[in-house]
Amino acid sequence: MNEFFSTLQTQRWDDHRYYHHSRINQSLHLVSAVSFVIAYGLLFVDPVAAALLGWCVSMTSRQAGHFFFEPKGYDHVNRATHEHKEEIKVGYNLRRKVVLMVLWAAAPVVLWWDRSLFGLMDPSTGFEGYVRQVGMAWLVLGISGLLFRTVHLFLLQDVKTGLVWMTKILTDPFHDIKLYHRAPLHLLRGELIDPMGGADRHHA
Repeated sequence: MNEFFSTLQTQRWDDHRYYHHSRINQSLHLVSAVSFVIAYGLLFVDPVAAALLGWCVSMTSRQAGHFFFEPKGYDHVNRATHEHKEEIKVGYNLRRKVVLMVLWAAAPVVLWWDRSLFGLMDPSTGFEGYVRQVGMAWLVLGISGLLFRTVHLFLLQDVKTGLVWMTKILTDPFHDIKLYHRAPLHLLRGELIDPMGGADRHHA
């Protein structure tokens, strides 16, 4: 168990030091984390609403930070190229995220064209029914994306790595709030890039 939590700590620290230099990205992760926590609560009341919030607010803000604001040049702090960081990323790197976001964006289009999703769902009626149907599709996509990469890591590395990564993803919203709650204040002071003091440490 100690080894499990040690690996979790390492994955979290590597994720922070390699992929979250931008204070804008960190601030967007804070927005994402707060909305994800709300979505977690909604899961027990209205899973479809939770999926709509999770994808429309949490995921879009989170991925916008990575795609548009995180530096893509040479990482002098960690002495690593962007290509190397993408290659060693445990979870979804930018290339994999593109595939995931394309599927996310395609779901409403496909469901508008075929409300039964090729016979997999009961056809919706009215706009509200359509929106809830999209939310259900996004809920399935989110769960599938999590399980797919977890099993993929089982095969690429080992079961422990996959389970640790899944645990990290599910608990990231709480950890991100703790880690990035001061990011907006740094932005207000004009600091766009986290100096990443002590980036050679093995824990955050």
